[in-house]
Amino acid sequence: MKPEIRLAQWLMASVFIVMGGYRLWGALHGVPTANATLAFSAVEFLLGLLIAAGWRLRAMALLAALLMLVDAALSHRFWLLQGAEQGAQLLHFMKNIGFVGGLLLLATVAGGGKRR
Repeated sequence: MKPEIRLAQWLMASVFIVMGGYRLWGALHGVPTANATLAFSAVEFLLGLLIAAGWRLRAMALLAALLMLVDAALSHRFWLLQGAEQGAQLLHFMKNIGFVGGLLLLATVAGGGKRR
């Protein structure tokens, strides 16, 4: 794999590792955290580690893309808001959508071999 693709892989993985790890760390240190958030964070953290390691990279990148889409739809519902809050949530929603694009590109280049 080309060095710039490997770097992109690690940078994308770092988002999942840092954000999942941040919420897990907080929960371990007394921050009240819902069970669903703990589960999401654990999956997010593990996906980040697996993407960074390159383990089944295509499948993990596709799974991470799906996770980001679900997160965008559930966490950044800008269409229900107005004013500055709508703009802030639209920004987060579009960031997730752009990140999904990067993960799909990673899945494409990570597949190896020819596809039919």
